[in-house]
Amino acid sequence: MPRVLVAPALLNRQPGPHEEVLSAAGLEIVYPENSDALYDIPTLIENLAGIDAVVAGMEPFTPEVLAASRLRVIARVGVGYDAIDIPAASSRGVAVTITPGTNEISVAEQAIALIIGVFRGNPWRDRSVREGTWIRRSLPRLCGKTLGLVGMGRIGRAVVSRARGLGMRVIAADPFADKAFAAANDVTLCELDELWGQADVISLHAPATPETYNLINAETIAKMKPTAVVVNTARGTLVDEDALAEALASGRLFGAGLDVFKTEPLPSGSPLHKLDNVLMSPHMGGLDEESQEAMTRLAAQCVADLYQGKWPEGCVVNDELRDGWAW
Repeated sequence: MPRVLVAPALLNRQPGPHEEVLSAAGLEIVYPENSDALYDIPTLIENLAGIDAVVAGMEPFTPEVLAASRLRVIARVGVGYDAIDIPAASSRGVAVTITPGTNEISVAEQAIALIIGVFRGNPWRDRSVREGTWIRRSLPRLCGKTLGLVGMGRIGRAVVSRARGLGMRVIAADPFADKAFAAANDVTLCELDELWGQADVISLHAPATPETYNLINAETIAKMKPTAVVVNTARGTLVDEDALAEALASGRLFGAGLDVFKTEPLPSGSPLHKLDNVLMSPHMGGLDEESQEAMTRLAAQCVADLYQGKWPEGCVVNDELRDGWAW
């Protein structure tokens, strides 16, 4: 019986749709002793011994890890796959799948929550009440501000209606933008250089690629309004955290809302910890109860389908493996 390692800590020995789907397909479910330890490459390699497929979180599937395994499938619970070396996986015939269409509402809500939180002074207003300092200071109104979306895929599009409901004007920079959607939803498409200078809030919804690495840096920050807010619910690699922290500390930017970081958990020595104008969360943007169930079920279904000879349409990252691929 093929063995499937269920890696994410949130799923470790927890009942859920993944167990139902994998068991019904005749697959044996394996849990690691310690899910968090799988971020260590030697430990991950050790846990992959005798494993045929993985329901994966953000564990590092490097060429070294892939070469030491007999994996046929890596099924990501989520849509990001930058922790997986796709060329190395493809060269070894390992199908990599994601779960599109399962978490964009959750991420969009998180982006909006961070935007509102920064503009309404959370968490420092909450802290002032708890500490008895009772600080009352007015902050800018969000309604009427311009939201600049860097990327307008599923998640960016989900943000649009929510931002419009708050009375915001929306602009977007995306070379592959859905122009019909933009026109129907009164979104002005523009180039990135225009967006930096026009947006009051810059919300990142781009993938982690060499081209987007440190997209937010000292140079691009210099083009932004001094009253601008940067929100990142995409990938930590999009932001030069030192440059952002410096801009926030100096007053060059008004604030930031961050759900993702280059190193996770965020190291205790990060300058971001010291700033009151940063609202942070532990990479939970895509995770609510509904999205967790949907992502988990679809990831497990991708493994089951591939085992049963079915190709999960729209879910396989390295779709070029389709012809001739076999478990």
